[in-house]
Amino acid sequence: MTAILIALGAWNWLIFGLVLMALELLAPGVFLFWLGLAALLVGVLSLLLEPGWQAQILLFGLFAAAAVPLWRRMARGGDVEVHATNPYLNRRTDALVGREFTLEKPIEGGVGMVRIDDTVWRVFGPDTPAGQRVRIVAADGAKLTVAAL
Repeated sequence: MTAILIALGAWNWLIFGLVLMALELLAPGVFLFWLGLAALLVGVLSLLLEPGWQAQILLFGLFAAAAVPLWRRMARGGDVEVHATNPYLNRRTDALVGREFTLEKPIEGGVGMVRIDDTVWRVFGPDTPAGQRVRIVAADGAKLTVAAL
């Protein structure tokens, strides 16, 4: 095994890194990408500095271990940015609170229908005739509570 590592040197790491990155394309999960990047870094350093095979394996372990927190920080940073630009992501009904709409079907027995954009939603509130303007005052999942204007 050591003979193979010594014979191919830095090319082992460069090939290994490219293979790991290619496997990432076949089985996406972002994990193999970082291992491939660590292998490529070891390959580049091996071309420049020519360390022993023990140092190469140690460098690969260090780079791979450092890649995990780096990846987590980058992944978390992306979520914060998305939520900052769209605070109602995955909470669509919360964005409807305070908006006004016209009843599509009257509220009878506490249940009616309102058209919001291209969707008809079931709403809950006091009995109100069709065509009346209502304001959404609360949202709980898909349950919209309205008040007549």
